[in-house]
Parts: sequence; structure tokens; C-alpha cells
Amino acid sequence: MHPGFRFFAAAIATVATVATAFLLSACDSGPQRVVLNGATMGTTWSVIYASPEKAGATVSPVELRALIEGELEAINQALSTYIPDSEISRLNAAQGPASVTLSPRFARVLDAALSLSNVTEGAYDVTVGPLVELWGFGTRSREGTPPSDAEIDEAMARVGSRKLSWDAGRATLGRPAGMRIDLSSIAKGYAVDELSALLAEQGIANSLVEIGGELRASGVRPEGSLWRLAVESPDPSKARFIEAIAVSDAAVATSGDYRNYFEYEGRRYSHLVDPRTGYPVAHDLVSVTVVHKNCMIADALATALIVLGQEAALALAEREGIAAHFVSRGDDGLEVHYTPAFESYRQSSQADAAKM
Repeated sequence: MHPGFRFFAAAIATVATVATAFLLSACDSGPQRVVLNGATMGTTWSVIYASPEKAGATVSPVELRALIEGELEAINQALSTYIPDSEISRLNAAQGPASVTLSPRFARVLDAALSLSNVTEGAYDVTVGPLVELWGFGTRSREGTPPSDAEIDEAMARVGSRKLSWDAGRATLGRPAGMRIDLSSIAKGYAVDELSALLAEQGIANSLVEIGGELRASGVRPEGSLWRLAVESPDPSKARFIEAIAVSDAAVATSGDYRNYFEYEGRRYSHLVDPRTGYPVAHDLVSVTVVHKNCMIADALATALIVLGQEAALALAEREGIAAHFVSRGDDGLEVHYTPAFESYRQSSQADAAKM
């Protein structure tokens, strides 16, 4: 994800990849707030909390920034595939089959990812990288025609979490030769959780942490109310927002298909590649927003659900009690569906959100 972070009017906006989550502030008349932000993971991070004397912080903003940047550096050193000597890069670079003991950080994220792969029957898969690269949505864009069936079959041979050997108790991972692991679809959510925990350790109980559009709201806003967010409409020509929600001690993550794609001979190819088929998803589901207590899980679930498509995703979300919001293309425009678990977070109807 490559979102931005900006102020508009009296509101603070965090721009996600697709259905954007916006923090809605009524005014700036409440307690003074501290806003820290910077760059990480190819995108931006931000932290919002009340001034130190109001928040009960044990450190100054300058000291807190240093702690945040140190934590992000440690996370990247474990999980970033863009750092040549990171833990995950060293694993991926190993020639032939590899068996290693992972660090606690790497092990925790991988274990969650593999569990979600099982729950979603392979719709979520952290070994999908070869397919993403093949379709031109990785480190290099693809020019010309889509890949051939033979190329897809070759890439598929190196995809599939079930080909990994994972011992959670010992934190040991075995992988066949040629397979790579990419945790980018879950790492930002994990980092949000870690920063939120770091703030709590420093006496800050009320905060909003965001990385690349993935958010976690702890406690309440500096003004004392719940953190209010709005889901951006995939069609801004009709309305800017499509839903408004209020959260506390919860995370929000969104995934969608309409900002990163290419067209060839009248067909649209999304960056969301289904690891079960080797092809970009081709259905009417435009975006999925998930609310969960854990941003790492929300991040991965949003990706998994949009890969599944609306019917299967809605069935899974309802069965598992997941708070999920779906936007799909219909004959008469965009259609909105959500699970019963999402209902308690809603603050407005679609029409009300459009007026924000």
C-alpha cells in the first residue's frame, strides 16, 4: 500500500489503498494533540495522541518518536523483503531447501498468516509473491500481454503455504527450494499493533496509530469521544464517503481492487492475485473493510476476503463473527453489504456518509 497522510479542514485523513479510512474531527477545541509521522515500509506512519500532560505520557514527543522509529527499524529488519540483510530476505535468498529457527517477531507474524491461510482455504497465502511478480504488480511492472498459461503454471509450482513445514512450538520453518515468503500483506498491521502497545507502555492509553492506511484506535480521542472514521467511496464522482464508523480499542484495515490494475484487450486485471488459481481476481467485489481488535489480523483478513469474492467472503465473515464491510459493483452502481458484527460500529447510513 502507498497511502498518504494529510490534514483537511479540521479533520485528519489517513488514505488507505482503496476504501479510505478518514478520521472525522468535529473541531480542534479539545485538549492539545500531538501528531508524529514519518516514512516506513514504502509508505507513511502516523501517531496521534493528547498532549503529554493530558495523555499521562512518561516520555516527551521527541523521545517517543525515537522509540517509534527504533521499533519500526526492528520490524523492518525482521520482515522487510526490501532490506537485503533482513531476516526474511536471508531466508528467501537461501539456495535449495531451507530450514531455520525464526525470531519471535517473525514467528508470530508467520504463525498468524499460516492460520489465516487455513481458515480461508488458501485464499490468503504469503507465498503468492512469484505470481504477483509475474503479473507485474511486484518490484517490476509488466509490459505487453498477460503471462501465458505455462508461465503461470511455473510460478504456481512455487506457491502454496501447505508446502511449508512449520513447527510453531519450536518456531522452525522448512521451505522447498525456490519458494519465497512475503509478509507485506500482514506486516503493516503487525507494526500498527506493536506501536499501539509501545504507546500504552509509555502511559498513553488514548491514541490513533496508522501505517499505510491500516489503523488502530485505542481509548478515545483527545476531545473524549470515540474515534470516528469514514470509508471512502470507490467512486468519488458519486460521493466521497460511503460509510461512517466509530471505534475504540479496535483496528481497521481495508483492501480493494480499483487503484492498482492494468487493462488488456478490454479486460481489467487487478493487482489482487488469487493464489489458488494464479490469476487476478475477476469478480464484482470492489473493497473490503475489516474491524478487529488486532490490526495484524484485520490487515490479512481484508486481503483474504476480497480475494474470496463477496458470496464466499460474506459467508466466511458471518460464520467466523468477523466485522466486515463490503462494497461491490452492481447493475445500478455500487452496493454495500456488511456483517452483523459490523453493525455496532456504524454511525450513519450510506446517504449520511455521502454528505460528510
